[in-house]
Amino acid sequence: MGKLIVVPTPIGNLKDITLRALEVLKEADLILAEDTRTSRNLLNHYSISTPLQSFHMHNEHKVVERFVAEMAAGKTLVQVSDAGTPALATPVFYSFAKL
Repeated sequence: MGKLIVVPTPIGNLKDITLRALEVLKEADLILAEDTRTSRNLLNHYSISTPLQSFHMHNEHKVVERFVAEMAAGKTLVQVSDAGTPALATPVFYSFAKL
């Protein structure tokens, strides 16, 4: 069984990120992002080439089962927010909490 890791992202200054967060983002099989444009800026800044998929309140019900299947197949998924520590109002809470 794979896993889902929730990673906080910087608010404003891209340097406000932990080394552990960068490690997790680099080693993940897939990164789930509220806004891929915002997250792509962070990933590009740190030369992280992990695949990035959109995951937000407008598509969560359509894609969550596919992501669960990927974790069941042993993949590690990372969920990031646009900025700051993902809260309970993010798609990951609503979608994965039901499992």
